[in-house]
Amino acid sequence: MDVNLNGLTLAYLGDSYYELSIRTYLVDKKLTDVNDLHKEAIKYTSGTAQAKIIQYLLDNNRLSEAELDLFKRGRNASGRGRKNMDAKLYTHATGFEALIGGLYLTDKNRADDLIKEAITWIEKG
Repeated sequence: MDVNLNGLTLAYLGDSYYELSIRTYLVDKKLTDVNDLHKEAIKYTSGTAQAKIIQYLLDNNRLSEAELDLFKRGRNASGRGRKNMDAKLYTHATGFEALIGGLYLTDKNRADDLIKEAITWIEKG
């Protein structure tokens, strides 16, 4: 696959991979009720949660220059966002998804490491 895909395409892939990773993590924790799974997953996968995760990663200098570029490509391509979400949160969430999508294509282990770090950070909450 081509990592030179546009930011929104990377975000599309990243959203899917991140969601699958979170769902797998929750099932591995022995959660089995679908309603409980959904409620728990939202803590990790909502746009607000994703925006907070990327802000944590940025504030703590956890990203390389290449990873920052992936984030910015998604952030800058995201447009105005949705009516029910602050524009900055939306653009940051899209940037996070693009970061994960780009890493999924180029360095899946790094994508997994960032997802694990995000889970740990959220759970410390």
